[in-house]
Amino acid sequence: MEEMISVGDLMKVLYYDCFAGISGDMNLGALVDLGVDVEFLKEELSKINMDDAFHLEVYKGMKNGISGTKVDVVLGDNHAHKMDDHHEHHHHERNYKTIKDIIESSALSSKVKALSIKMFYEVALAEGKVHNKAIEEVHFHEVGAVDSIIDIIGSAICLEVLNVDYIMSSSIQLGGGFVQCQHGKIPVPAPATTEILKGIPVKMGLVEKEMTTPTGAAILKATVDKFTDIHDFVIEKTGYGLGTRTLDIPNVLRVYLGEFIESQEVEHYETCEYDQQIMIETNIDDMNAELFNYIEERLFEQGALDVYKTPIIMKKGRPAIQLSILMKLEQRSAILETIFNESTSGGVREYSVTKHMMTKSYRVVKTLYGDVQVKDYSRNGQVIKSKAEYEVCARLAKEHKVPIQTIYDAVNLEEKSR
Repeated sequence: MEEMISVGDLMKVLYYDCFAGISGDMNLGALVDLGVDVEFLKEELSKINMDDAFHLEVYKGMKNGISGTKVDVVLGDNHAHKMDDHHEHHHHERNYKTIKDIIESSALSSKVKALSIKMFYEVALAEGKVHNKAIEEVHFHEVGAVDSIIDIIGSAICLEVLNVDYIMSSSIQLGGGFVQCQHGKIPVPAPATTEILKGIPVKMGLVEKEMTTPTGAAILKATVDKFTDIHDFVIEKTGYGLGTRTLDIPNVLRVYLGEFIESQEVEHYETCEYDQQIMIETNIDDMNAELFNYIEERLFEQGALDVYKTPIIMKKGRPAIQLSILMKLEQRSAILETIFNESTSGGVREYSVTKHMMTKSYRVVKTLYGDVQVKDYSRNGQVIKSKAEYEVCARLAKEHKVPIQTIYDAVNLEEKSR
């Protein structure tokens, strides 16, 4: 017998409908249109320490008969910069460290800081790959401008206010043609946008314009749990963020705020089918081997997703251990501190990894030895494999003084009788 895990509380869902792409200002307008208080947003943005004076202009407008919200970042010269044409606005050159320092020195919440930095990190990784530079050497041009900084931090503020449990997005329209940037004319999508959206479903050619900017792409990459064109939720509210240009199609970003039905019995999902993580590696050949276990425990305490050790041979035939740590971006600082403080490592390598995985869900199987949690692995909605949780089986085997295989056999017997 098995039990489905019922949802006790409503699961709030945010869904990005990117039929006309996404840019930083369109995203900010759409989230404000969902009901984020403009005055609160302005108050939070005032906590950012920048030399450039700016303020927000927020107003209602229409695109092809659709009413929505337009957000412009206005600088001290009262010239509004439009992220829709992000390759054509005023240029500021800031590197990743500068922007990270601006965010970390602000009075924003830790959650907003972490998400904002994660978004900029995605752009830095992409720009570094495109220009063959390390992250520290990447200088942002368009994305380093004040309006882009505000669009990204503003989106993190709005997402914290909305406090959703799950974020989804449709496939993303990129557009087509060419666009002018600091380096001359480049094809649409821009190389950085293409790099950011690797592994994510996209569409092209709806119009001969740039419909998705690197800023918009990075916002989605850093926040979306699942990309799907299936709306599997009840829509409660719709918001529209307006772009600058007037096109044959509505130049808007549509977002839905919804929820799963409370009475609906659904599987409890632990992970999504796609995730972006980072890997840090270091080679160690001069440390007491007894310390590795302690360091591994500390790394897991700091939020590492996986830690493993690989025996390697370094130059001059020296045996060593390659320590590899998989993590989310927000765990990076704490994990680096642990590596440098606890080990003999003097430097690490870091790179972005894309993790593709089956969806994991849990159910309970009742056996004569007790309840056993079983993990199902699904792909495209179909269960491919199942596995009883080892810790539960081990505990029951000790309690009943039977071989652990007896517990596994009892689970398999119940499974066959389903």
